[in-house]
Amino acid sequence: MEFDTIAAISTPMGEGAIAIVRLSGPEAISIANRVFRSPKEKTLNEQATHTIHYGHLIDPKTEVVVEEVMVSLMKGPKTFTREDVIEINCHGGLVTVNRVLQLVLQYGARLAEPGEFTKRAFLNGRIDLSQAEAVMDLIRSKTDRAMNVALGQMDGKLSRLIASLRQALLETLAQVEVNIDYPEYDDVEEMTLPMIIEKSTWVKKEIESLLQTSTQGKILREGLSTVIVGRPNVGKSSLLNSLVQENKAIVTDIAGTTRDIIEEYVNVRGVPLKLVDTAGIRETEDIVERIGVERSRQVLKQADLILLVLNQADELTPEDERLFEAVDEMDVIVVLNKTDLEQKIDLTRVRKLAKQSKIVTTSLLTDDGVNQLEEAIASMFFEGSIESGDLTYVSNARHIALLHQAKQTIEDAIQAAQESVPIDMIQIDVTRTWEILGEITGDTVEESLLDQLFSQFCLGK
Repeated sequence: MEFDTIAAISTPMGEGAIAIVRLSGPEAISIANRVFRSPKEKTLNEQATHTIHYGHLIDPKTEVVVEEVMVSLMKGPKTFTREDVIEINCHGGLVTVNRVLQLVLQYGARLAEPGEFTKRAFLNGRIDLSQAEAVMDLIRSKTDRAMNVALGQMDGKLSRLIASLRQALLETLAQVEVNIDYPEYDDVEEMTLPMIIEKSTWVKKEIESLLQTSTQGKILREGLSTVIVGRPNVGKSSLLNSLVQENKAIVTDIAGTTRDIIEEYVNVRGVPLKLVDTAGIRETEDIVERIGVERSRQVLKQADLILLVLNQADELTPEDERLFEAVDEMDVIVVLNKTDLEQKIDLTRVRKLAKQSKIVTTSLLTDDGVNQLEEAIASMFFEGSIESGDLTYVSNARHIALLHQAKQTIEDAIQAAQESVPIDMIQIDVTRTWEILGEITGDTVEESLLDQLFSQFCLGK
C-alpha cells in the first residue's frame, strides 16, 4: 500500500529543551534532503539507516538558516510505520518548532491527521489494532499499573491470546466443512459434534477469564470515578487536598465554600482516581450554591466509588441520613472526619446506615487516617488480584463489549451442538465468534471504525 508523506509535531507544545517534527512516507528522506545542510558532503540518502546527523535547516529559495538541528534517519521497513521516517530534533519553543513544520510542509509533506502515524503502522502490518490502541493507553496512563497493562498489550499479550482463540475456532470450522462436504459419512458427524463442544467450551472459558479482568482493567485505563460527598463544612475539600497532596480546593470554616464540581486525577496505591469534590448537599436559598448542589446530585449517579464524609464532632443530621439513602447499593467508604475534636456522632447509628460499607476515621487537619483510607480504596477494587505483569488485562471498553458478544455467540454454538442442531447452523455461530474476536485485533474491522478510533489519538502519534 503506497501512501503520501506526512509530517507533524510529535512533542507537546510549549517551551522545552527540544522539540521533534516527524515525517513518514516515501518522500520523507528527499524532503529532508532539500532543507537540511550538514557539514558532511553525503546526503541523507547516502547515510546508513538509524543514524543521527548534525546540521542546519535552510530555506532553499533564500538560503536563509531556519534552525540548528539534529536529524534522525530511519529507513523502512525497520521503523514504526514501516516507511522511511525522519525525525527533526530542534530547539523547543512555539516559534521554532512551527517554523520547522511549515518548512517541511512547504517542500512536499502533508500535515498528518490525528493518530495517522499509528494508523499507518497498523495498515502496514507493523502492529495490530489492539496494539495500536495500547499506544494511546500508554500515553494516557496515570499510574505504574496502568502503564504496565498498556506495555503488555503493546507487546502483543492480548493479540497472541486472541490469535490462539481464533485459531481454535478456525480448526473447528474446518472440521465442520468436512462434515458438510461429506454428509454421507455418519461417523464424521459423530466426531464433529464432540469436537465442537470441546473447542468451543475452551474458547468460552478463555473469554470468561479475560472478562474477569475487565473491571480492574477498565479502572486502570480510565480511572475510578470517585465522588466526595457530604454536608457543607465536613471536610470534603480538605480530603481532596490530602489525597492530591496539593491545595486544589479552597478550605474555609464557612459552610458552602465549594459551589461547583472540582475534578482532579490522583494515584492511590496504583489505582488512578478521577477525584470529584462536590458542593455540600443541603437545602439552600443561595441560587449559585443550589446549582452546585444539583450538579453534585447528578455526579453521584455516574460514580464508581463514593467517599461519604461525616463530621464526627457533630450529631448525625437528617441531611446525613438522606445522603446514606442516596448512595444505597453503591460502593461507598464512609469517612468519619475531625477525630481531633470531641466525638458527638452516634457510631452505632452510622454503622447501621453504612451497612457493609467500610468506615475510616480521619483528622484531615493533621492528615491522620489518610493512609488507611488509601489502603481501603485500593483493597476494595484490587484485593487479592494478580499483578498486571502476571495477567492479560482487558481494559478497553471496545474490547470488553466485543468479548461479551463473542461469549454469547460461542454459548449459542455450544448449546446448538448439545441439542444436535444441524452442523451448518452451528457453523454460523462459530464463524460469528471468530469474526467478533477478529474485530479486537483489526483482522475483521471496517474502515469507518478505524477512522473513528485513530481520530482520538494526538496529532503527532
